[in-house]
Amino acid sequence: MSRVDRGSRTIGAAPAAVYGALVDRAALEAWLPPDGMRGRIERWDPRPGGGFRMVLTYLDPAGSPGKTSDATDVVDVGFAELVPARRVVQTAVFQADDPAYAGTMTMTWHLAAAGDGTEVTVTATGVPPGIDQAAHQEGIASSLAHLAAYLEPGG
Repeated sequence: MSRVDRGSRTIGAAPAAVYGALVDRAALEAWLPPDGMRGRIERWDPRPGGGFRMVLTYLDPAGSPGKTSDATDVVDVGFAELVPARRVVQTAVFQADDPAYAGTMTMTWHLAAAGDGTEVTVTATGVPPGIDQAAHQEGIASSLAHLAAYLEPGG
């Protein structure tokens, strides 16, 4: 059975607002990097078949060496599917010399109305074996917490 990493969180915002934060350059730079990282988007093409390149920089690379360099992870993300207010499917390829990080990971963001908010479920498949599963799931949870803080009133 292939590995599946996932995370889920109810966010106090409508599905359309959550979807907007998944396809907006400035929003992604603000909330997507997990704790201990900051992100910068270098290339941006927000359409199916388009995508972006994100440079993630470790704030303290000593304990977590990067995949691309000692302090960075560079990832090319494609938009495989964009369904407004319902789903975003991304393909992600890390720029790395180490074959343990090779391959295409698929990240599927499912959005479902949940009362006054949105249940956001992230499912990652095809995760390169060099990415620790517990750390990856922790990173997904961290990004979801940042998304909630970005979108929720008073956040």
